Amino acid sequence: MKPNWRILITDDEDVMCESLAAWLREDGYTVDTAASGKAAVELAREHDYAIYFVDLKMPGGMDGIEAMMEIRRIHPTASVIIITAYATVDTAITAMKEGAQEYIVKPCNPQEISMVVERIINVKNLQRENAILRQRLKRHYQYRDIITKNAKMHDILQLTRDIASLRSTVLIHGESGTGKELVARAIHFSGDRAAKPFVTVSCAALAENLLESELFGYEKGAFTGAGAQTRGKFEIADGGTIFLDEIGDIPPKLQADLLRVLQERCFYRLGGTDEVRVDVRVIAATNKDLSDEVRQQHFREDLYYRLNVIEILIPPLRDRREDIPLLANHLIERIAHEVNKQITDISEGALAVLLDYDWPGNVRELENALERAIVTCRGRVLMEEDFAFLSNTIKARSAWTIPQDMSLQDLERQAIAVTLDRTQGNIKEAAGVLGIDRSTLYEKIRRYDIARN
Repeated sequence: MKPNWRILITDDEDVMCESLAAWLREDGYTVDTAASGKAAVELAREHDYAIYFVDLKMPGGMDGIEAMMEIRRIHPTASVIIITAYATVDTAITAMKEGAQEYIVKPCNPQEISMVVERIINVKNLQRENAILRQRLKRHYQYRDIITKNAKMHDILQLTRDIASLRSTVLIHGESGTGKELVARAIHFSGDRAAKPFVTVSCAALAENLLESELFGYEKGAFTGAGAQTRGKFEIADGGTIFLDEIGDIPPKLQADLLRVLQERCFYRLGGTDEVRVDVRVIAATNKDLSDEVRQQHFREDLYYRLNVIEILIPPLRDRREDIPLLANHLIERIAHEVNKQITDISEGALAVLLDYDWPGNVRELENALERAIVTCRGRVLMEEDFAFLSNTIKARSAWTIPQDMSLQDLERQAIAVTLDRTQGNIKEAAGVLGIDRSTLYEKIRRYDIARN
């Protein structure tokens, strides 16, 4: 990952400066040069270099020690290597005392320079890797690591804090890939259950009999292959939180069993006769309209109301496009490190492609698209052509024109109908999008006889 690191060489001798720069460029590093201490300080204000080579004796009123001290005031963790033709014990002690990481005597040995730089860069790579790993862990456990500047998402984050220590069940609605589990984790790890287990179950991933044993466990001999008593996810989550993902896909029989757990806080293991009592907070998530599932008798109405005590609706990524640049920059740094690619930035053209795309798979699809682009990218900056695979699905965005003979009332009716459809009939959210009061929206719905989902 050498090209991710920039090096600054400061020496008033042009020959020394350029030869040292040439050595390091041959090693694959990006190198800038400065002819004086003042010039080095100015460059340090613009960039945080991985390593600063600074000549001890320089004209212009600022010697190497002074330049190093000023650089370290700007970047306290800067790695500075002092180079000098006048090596003495006193100068070496002074340089190291003021924060120099290395002290090299001219004429410089290219192999020695390469070894010193490689050693420092290896340490910095480990520090960066540790920082990324810490961020990854925090991303799983803290609501603060949900990256957003969207007002609705900030309201959701505030709600997660408000309800974090409650026992009430939560139902999270959102399209696939919007971050429903991340919000569920934010609720759990922000409350007084944070030290207890957070257990995830995908209700869509298992067949009915397997899901039953997964949720409630089983006794020895309950079925072929049940060689020992096994705890289910509800028992494992005792004292903490169980996250039931895609709850809309849970089979009818298990809906009844789940309702009993929510009402009585107890259940039986598969094949068992002893009642098991647990203290578990339930957070469920779905990408379906459960109220419609209830109307079609695919989902129990009593279970729906038990789950829907606190409702959270996560907006899709296409409705919070202002988050795309933030998410892209965050994901590029992490993915580039994971796949060991030297990607440092994304061009304006490439970012425009991401902003133009509707992201039916939301943040998960964005992450996958960035990984594909990073893996195939041949440079250090993601360009528009690196996202050519999206071009076949990007909708042409031409200027919208009002259809002929459409009245202002027709236009208003269409705007309200489309907004209600996008918000799945949520009056509060639709009113916010349209910029009107809920009472005004109700009046217009009645006036235009608009059907709500």
